[in-house]
Amino acid sequence: MPDDRFIMLGDAQTRPGRVPLPPAFAVKARTEDTGGSFSLLEVSVAADIPRHVHLHADECIYVLEGVLGVDFEDRTYTASAGMFTLLPQGVPHALRRISTPPPRVLQISSPGGWERYLEDLFEAGPTVLTGGVLDPVKINPIAARHGIRYEERPWCATPDTGG
Repeated sequence: MPDDRFIMLGDAQTRPGRVPLPPAFAVKARTEDTGGSFSLLEVSVAADIPRHVHLHADECIYVLEGVLGVDFEDRTYTASAGMFTLLPQGVPHALRRISTPPPRVLQISSPGGWERYLEDLFEAGPTVLTGGVLDPVKINPIAARHGIRYEERPWCATPDTGG
């Protein structure tokens, strides 16, 4: 077993990156740590993540604490602590904070690269915001470099009634 790839992080430790990320985005495994296979982050979903699609990556979300809204295609789901969702590549989705405090999740992207996108996004600073909120029109040029596309029109999902 090649021990040059072995990583063990203590409580609250993160993997350093090119650009420091806010504490809400704790990188546990970077893309280069996994040979490109995946990236793993512990995320506090303090702000809604607009509807978007990953063109090349599957996204996995495991809810550690709180309640997360998941808009997938034209349906809305609620995921609470202990629940898991797979968001396959090519399918539009959005994530919303439902609980207070915000939901805390493990987020895996396969193949990796999600942390690189976040670094580029945070490096851009407030230029990607309109009125203090993420603006899909301003995010898309950065996201496109990472195989991600945000919808640029308002969208509302149909709640899942369980039937």
